[in-house]
Amino acid sequence: MSDNKTIIQIVWGIVLSATGLGVFFAIPQKMIEIEKSGFFSSNLFFIKFSFYLIGILLLGGGIKKILKNCRNLHKKNSE
Repeated sequence: MSDNKTIIQIVWGIVLSATGLGVFFAIPQKMIEIEKSGFFSSNLFFIKFSFYLIGILLLGGGIKKILKNCRNLHKKNSE
């Protein structure tokens, strides 16, 4: 990969990680809104689990992408 593509991938990883963190911070407020609606009250555990899983996947995928591309960039620069 060229240096520009690697940098774009690092930025994309940062965006994914930030989105994952945003999901974690938004879950408590969204759960209150869902509880108030009453429509999904029987599935609250599943909904909360799903939100946290999405947050973990976004955060983990972003960190993985950042680390992989930073290593590639460092390897290219050291050659």
